[in-house]
Amino acid sequence: MHVAAIIAAGGRGQRLGAGRPKQFLEIGGESILDLSLRALAASDRIDEMVVALPRDYVAATSKSWEGKSAKPLVFVDGGERRQDSVARAFDKTSPGADIIVIHDAARPFVTGDIIARAIDAAVVHGAAIAAIPVTDTVKQIGETPVGGSRRIRATIARDTIVLAQTPQAFRRDVLERAIAEGLKLEATDEAMLAERLGLPVHIVDGDVKNIKVTTPEDLAEARRRSEGEGSSPRLTRIGTGYDLHRLVAGRPLILAGVRIPFDLGLDGHSDADIVCHAVTDAVLGAAAAGDIGRLFPDTDPKWKDADSIALLASAVERIAALGYRVSNVDVTVIAQQPKLLPHLDAMRDNLAAALQVGRQAVSVKGKTNEGVDGTGRGEAMACHAVALLATA
Repeated sequence: MHVAAIIAAGGRGQRLGAGRPKQFLEIGGESILDLSLRALAASDRIDEMVVALPRDYVAATSKSWEGKSAKPLVFVDGGERRQDSVARAFDKTSPGADIIVIHDAARPFVTGDIIARAIDAAVVHGAAIAAIPVTDTVKQIGETPVGGSRRIRATIARDTIVLAQTPQAFRRDVLERAIAEGLKLEATDEAMLAERLGLPVHIVDGDVKNIKVTTPEDLAEARRRSEGEGSSPRLTRIGTGYDLHRLVAGRPLILAGVRIPFDLGLDGHSDADIVCHAVTDAVLGAAAAGDIGRLFPDTDPKWKDADSIALLASAVERIAALGYRVSNVDVTVIAQQPKLLPHLDAMRDNLAAALQVGRQAVSVKGKTNEGVDGTGRGEAMACHAVALLATA
């Protein structure tokens, strides 16, 4: 069974009054949209994802997710209404998708269990939504009369009322009919459209923690939950990096972007700057954002003799898009010759500029290998690096 997920994120979230769409506001260092996408991507029941976004956010968001999803991920322009966004995303799902899951990006705390329950119920019944019971007494009220007073029309039995959430899941044929119905009328969700067609929509257990961020109070509550008891707040991330290159004649010796006078240089496809390479891997590793070999492969002529300081700066931009900034780095260069002490401050300055931090956040140390192995015999140089990231 093939399952496609549609993430509805085409709105502007104006009720939040944040000056930008609410799905791009951060909770615990990640955007609300990214949290929702990660939750769906983590489900072993989801095979592909299509995200509907405001038109002017599609290109940048798509670029920020390049290489980050193991599952097919497509971004499309959203429509004026939620149902229009869903319809456009539906057109980009695989024709062979048996079940379509629809989830509001504004619900960043959805769990794999809720997703699985909705899918299983849709397989059996055709359509299903997550929902939670009402615990308060429910009153139906009339329109506001002159004078502002509102009267109760009826008390509704609360065991007949639920509060709808997402995800909502549909067999493909059911959702296709619901989307066609949406061309004729307004609806707050696809379940309502299915109901209008007389199609059965079943309920599965939602979760009170699966809140929707709509108001400033919702956002504050979501941030409290992300940092509260039982959660895993993303405050700091640690990564390590290592690089080694042979010393050869006819090459310049470049370390942390500093050209160091020496009769030998490091052999490599780029400028072979082992310091930048180790720091780049440490920064990318801390954010789980790949490594220098995958992003800048030595099989690509584009990176021939590349400036490794520039590659490091590019890696910093990549982790910034994931909501992280560099806190500090610690570097150890292993070289028998030449002496690095006269060049350490310049190396620190170059690294600090690329990492977008102050010099005090960068440590560079030189060590020898006491004549042991290839580095100790002066045949190679190596570098170890540790990077600490913090949420931006």
